[in-house]
Amino acid sequence: MTLLWIAFALLLLPALWLLVAPLKRARAVHDAQRDHEINDRSADQNVAIYQRRLASLEAAFERGDIDRASFEEDRLTLERGLLEDTERLKRAPLKAFTSGRLAVPLVMLALVAASVLWYQREGAEDDLALLAVQEDVMAHPEGSAQMLLERLEEQAARQPDNPNVWGMLFPLYRDGGQGDKAIDALERLIELEGREPALLAQLAQIEFFVAGRRLTERVQSLVDETLEMNSSEPTVLGLLGIEAFDRGAYQEAIDNWRRAIAGMNDPASGEVLREGIRIAQQRLGQPPEGDMAAPQGPGIRARVSLAEALAGRLDDGTPVFVVARDMNGELPPLAVARLTVGDLPADLVLDGRHAMSPQASLAQVEQARLVVRVSSSGQAQPQPGDMYGQRGSVVVGDTTGEPVEVVIDSVVE
Repeated sequence: MTLLWIAFALLLLPALWLLVAPLKRARAVHDAQRDHEINDRSADQNVAIYQRRLASLEAAFERGDIDRASFEEDRLTLERGLLEDTERLKRAPLKAFTSGRLAVPLVMLALVAASVLWYQREGAEDDLALLAVQEDVMAHPEGSAQMLLERLEEQAARQPDNPNVWGMLFPLYRDGGQGDKAIDALERLIELEGREPALLAQLAQIEFFVAGRRLTERVQSLVDETLEMNSSEPTVLGLLGIEAFDRGAYQEAIDNWRRAIAGMNDPASGEVLREGIRIAQQRLGQPPEGDMAAPQGPGIRARVSLAEALAGRLDDGTPVFVVARDMNGELPPLAVARLTVGDLPADLVLDGRHAMSPQASLAQVEQARLVVRVSSSGQAQPQPGDMYGQRGSVVVGDTTGEPVEVVIDSVVE
């Protein structure tokens, strides 16, 4: 922030210089104007012209070229013209070259004050503070999502009317399993930004998961309001697909997810929904469609099962996340697939279709680590009570061989 104000001051310096620069020439301009007025012979020239014209008029009268009435009239016209020319030449007394100097610093102070006030009102000082918080947490040796959350909460207290604060807070609350706080932050963001379809859809989604994946009256009203403004809003359509899948309406889920994919700009989210469509089609006994069944590059064939000791703990509709990571944990997830407890045991193939981004896929590694987690909260981040299993050093390659066994046999404390 200090650098910002230094830059701001440097930008003001040329403007202040333009105010001060004329003072350096004030004496020279004053002396030049004084000399001009002293040496000005315009009045003498006007009198000489008047005298010549009057003499010519008198000569014409003496010759009898004009009568007395015309002579008097023309003489008055000449006198009036001389008076007008003389009046125009009158000047106010020339002020000292030092006069008005006190106004310059006042104008300079006013310029600085107006610039600072304008920037505080229209500038991005608050957003720069948020950026500084992010950079500070990222550079901190013990930086974490919790640290970022705490720092952003401090900023929210300092600048409660900045929508960008709440726009950064609600995903952190959501991913951290703090659903109620995520709802409060998102409602504050909607209050500041207006009831935009994308924000209402996010609010409906969070409330849906907080309510245990139930389409409550509150969630339904948000869904209806969103679809009224944008009938193709992908987040809401994805939510409706999940709700339909949970109650066994697989064709309805497929239809909603197809519409959601059509309006999405996020390839990773689209792949997750395509995987959901594939599972729904399996439940309906339908063959997978086109590119959903076509393998993409090297991958892993896995069989996921639930240990008998943990069977029955969670409902069949509880989501199961199957994640492939690099062995060193340096890259984002290489592949993500989503099942439900009711699908287990299940065989699946992870490959390029399940990549989260073009920069991180199974094609980049020779071995991977498989982590399978049953999310009781429906959130992507691990929560106490979630069940999980993992398998390390899994070879990435041909997906036509025997599957790798991954057993869900542990509970997150």
